[in-house]
Amino acid sequence: MTFDNSRQIWIYDTTLRDGAQREGLSLSIEDKLRIARQLDKLGIPFIEGGWPGANPKDVQFFWQIQEEPLTQAELVAFCSTRRPGVSAAEDTMLQPILAAGTRWVTIFGKSWDLHVKEGLKTTLDENLAMIRDTIEYLRAQGRRVIYDAEHWFDGYKQNSAYALETLKVAIAAGAEWLVFCDTNGGTLPHEISQIVLDVIDHFNLSVQELEARSQELTQNSKPPIHPSTHLPIHPFPPPSPLRFGIHTHNDSDTAVANALAAVMQGVRMVQGTINGYGERCGNANLCSLLPNLQLKLGFSCISDEQMTKLTETSRYVSEVVNLAPDDHAPFVGLSAFAHKGGIHVSAVERNPLTYEHLEPERVGNRRRIVISDQSGLSNILAKARTFGIELEKQDPTCRQILQRLKNLESEGYQFEAAEASFELLMREALGQRQQPFQIKGFQVHYDCVPGVDTIQTTSLATVKVAVDGKDILEAAEGNGPVSALDAALRKALINFYPEIETFHLTDYKVRILDSKAGTSAKTRVLVESSNGHQRWTTVGVSGNILEASYLAVVEGLEYGLLLENQAKAVLASS
Repeated sequence: MTFDNSRQIWIYDTTLRDGAQREGLSLSIEDKLRIARQLDKLGIPFIEGGWPGANPKDVQFFWQIQEEPLTQAELVAFCSTRRPGVSAAEDTMLQPILAAGTRWVTIFGKSWDLHVKEGLKTTLDENLAMIRDTIEYLRAQGRRVIYDAEHWFDGYKQNSAYALETLKVAIAAGAEWLVFCDTNGGTLPHEISQIVLDVIDHFNLSVQELEARSQELTQNSKPPIHPSTHLPIHPFPPPSPLRFGIHTHNDSDTAVANALAAVMQGVRMVQGTINGYGERCGNANLCSLLPNLQLKLGFSCISDEQMTKLTETSRYVSEVVNLAPDDHAPFVGLSAFAHKGGIHVSAVERNPLTYEHLEPERVGNRRRIVISDQSGLSNILAKARTFGIELEKQDPTCRQILQRLKNLESEGYQFEAAEASFELLMREALGQRQQPFQIKGFQVHYDCVPGVDTIQTTSLATVKVAVDGKDILEAAEGNGPVSALDAALRKALINFYPEIETFHLTDYKVRILDSKAGTSAKTRVLVESSNGHQRWTTVGVSGNILEASYLAVVEGLEYGLLLENQAKAVLASS
């Protein structure tokens, strides 16, 4: 495989290390393994696994992944330069890096004289020696080195001569990539652009001097071979005097723009994380960078087929790290290609280019028509098609559905966040709603017993359900009234519908609609359910929170059964 090196961008993912520094995010070894394999399938060339030796978890991660190596990506170990006053060969911090067994190691060093003097408490000359000694030692051990110039932009602005000297030392020692890091995230795109341009121009002046060193490095670095297939793991660019990268943080909300600005000035490695996870305000979001670089700017990052897995990867990673996906994230968010206004929907139906900057399928997303009190007939017709229902604009049922929608939303319902409830409403208006059960009544008992240090609470729900003309009475306990009601309903229905066993509540939201009414206020409840591979949301509204919850929970079970029946019908017809 050959590449046009001038248009190739090498993506470097640091979700497992930098992304894991996000507040509230914690990854187990199994989590890291699952994410690494998903990134490998996405086609990411470099995956940073962590800092071996910094904690036992990262050591075990590198050991375990050696048992079943990645198929195409290069796993990278991360570490700092050696410590002041000790040689790299004697610094025990570097031994776990070598033990991790990766071909590539990323080393970060200080670019900013402020950090050298006040952070490391050492001299500027010693910092240069630390960079040189560490890279030379790793090269002598057969490792290829990526050098992350930490606090590069702040350092360059304060003392450009010294900052450039740190890069010259890294180059002479054998680093193959030099990565400009906006570690504090405070640099703006115009500054990034100018500084990167100045630095690349500076080093181009000495390109012949460095050519011999680059050729020697390339000759001594054989293409990485997969231990099982004995084939090259990833095709690396042809020899070049210097290769530059960019690593940006989002503290000024410009991490993606900063990375793009650097690419436009010549950098060819872009570091970032899935969903922009990272310390403080996060890192550059690869879910935005990948489509911008490849689909907008024409660079080559991953294959077009792999690009269609981007949305799937974004949601997969958010699921593994147990953080709710950002519905409004560009490209991959649930709302990224959602259309709500009637005029917008009508136009998009004729030509998607009227209100979409990109075909959603290219990034694995899909167009959504949102239903709300702002909807027109175009929304109803378009939404019906997503449910597999064909309606004509002249059909009076369309206006009946639209009017019913607007009436319910005026009462507090919100169907743009509860599409499952809207599909049931639509099918009922069309006479297609086949209710698999009927609730004849329910009671919920909530006992609260004060203890010495805590309050003991128990909830018991009793429901009466009719299925095929047969009445069933069941009771169940739960850790709260809604939990008990849900458990009692499942208990009553599971003998008739065994698939209910796979259903579970994944989210429960309560919104007080008119807070000035005090305890008499209306309540809207949104319940998200899942069967393990699909999610759906239903809504209930009432002045009684239990009744609102009951309405949402019951529709959630009904819609889940509708999905199961549709899946069975598809299998039967195939």
